[in-house]
Amino acid sequence: MEDAKLNINRPETPGNHKILILVTTSLSAFFAAFLTSGLNVALPSANQEFQADAILLSWVVTAYFLTIGLFQLPSGRLADIIGIRKVFVIGLIIFGAASTLTIFTQSILMLIIGQVIRGLGGAMIFSNSTAMVAAVFSERERGRAFSINSAAVYGGFSTGPFIGGFLTEHLGWRSIFVLSAVFFLVLIILFIWKIKDEWCQSRGEKFDTAGSIIYAISLVMLMYGFSVLPETQGILLGLAGAAGLMVFLLWENRCRFPILNVKIFRRNKNFILANLTTFLSYCAVAAVVFMMSLYLQYILGFSAEQAGIILLCQPIMQIIFSLVAGRLSVKIQPSRLSAMGMTLTLVGLLGLILLNSSTPLWYIIVTLIVLGAGYGLFASPNSNAVMSSVVPRFFGIAAATVGTMRALGQIFSMAITMIIINSVIGRAVITPDNYPGFITSTKIAFVVFSLLCCAGVFTSLSQRKSLDPSSFSE
Repeated sequence: MEDAKLNINRPETPGNHKILILVTTSLSAFFAAFLTSGLNVALPSANQEFQADAILLSWVVTAYFLTIGLFQLPSGRLADIIGIRKVFVIGLIIFGAASTLTIFTQSILMLIIGQVIRGLGGAMIFSNSTAMVAAVFSERERGRAFSINSAAVYGGFSTGPFIGGFLTEHLGWRSIFVLSAVFFLVLIILFIWKIKDEWCQSRGEKFDTAGSIIYAISLVMLMYGFSVLPETQGILLGLAGAAGLMVFLLWENRCRFPILNVKIFRRNKNFILANLTTFLSYCAVAAVVFMMSLYLQYILGFSAEQAGIILLCQPIMQIIFSLVAGRLSVKIQPSRLSAMGMTLTLVGLLGLILLNSSTPLWYIIVTLIVLGAGYGLFASPNSNAVMSSVVPRFFGIAAATVGTMRALGQIFSMAITMIIINSVIGRAVITPDNYPGFITSTKIAFVVFSLLCCAGVFTSLSQRKSLDPSSFSE
């Protein structure tokens, strides 16, 4: 890489390049979200072929989130060392290749492996798209830029159930991956052709291989242990994973070039609270689409296409209110906007607790609209709060940290769901005989998610009015 193209500090990026970077990163996030939500709707159809139990089926979603959680921090740190653009492009290639391979899946295990590979690419995409946007936009411009980025993600989530359901109904569930593979090929060509600048804030520093390995092994043990609770094996693995994460934090505190700068959690209160809010929010909402997709198709008898159309109302509201949040972020403190969004989200989750086998469709739609509006109002201001509390040198690792909190929240949300389902109906295929048990599982899950959302409101309100980026230093 030529030194002329290597920007050690945040470059003064021309306006047309800023727009191009925002468009390409937003499209990447859009298509990654599209595939995730589309697959959620397609799972019951895919399972007609594989006949997996409910727990194994949930691992199709969990494996993707878990892999993102494993690799967000390492990929963010690697991007700081070798370049944000370079790691982002590698992520696009991996994601596209995994989508192509999944077209030929012949078993539930192969589908899960494909999700793992795709999660590796997703980790590189999500952490570095946020870092790239933060690198080229000023603090004043960042709120609107993040709102557009968030709207793109919600656009992917909104079109995923609708288009995914349509494709599944008429062309089979594999057609979703065909569409994804084509889109990512176009994105790879567009990005390599048009984006030439590089952002490399920590050139020459060493990569923390040992810390990455400790972190990965510990997180896998913790999450697999959660999935088999309340068995003894699950308890032991969960404890071992938690202990491993403590070792990881101790190691990072002593490491000269850590993948996670532990000092930020002592010196920067806003960074801590904004990341904690991210974790709690995704714990509360990540499994909603998974649970609602199964509920609509198994309990209420809708087709995949019909379920996709119904679920469309939530992310559409997220798009609208994410754009509204971008405009409001220049007038209202980001943490206050986040708290308002979390409160609306809480109202939606409380409404979902009342679901049963005869819940009217209008009630489900209204509840999903409230949930979508709340989360749309929350997400981009919270991302703005995180990135505005750090100096440019740490954009890569800061974006990776908030991305990891997001992924961990998604993992724990699915883990909570698996524990509840496993406790109520066990490792069984969802059939009419255990529909009552599934409804009970759904109610318990939404009670837990509501409590987590309450905690998120509190952490949003606890952030200081003024941010202090200088506190994030070595």
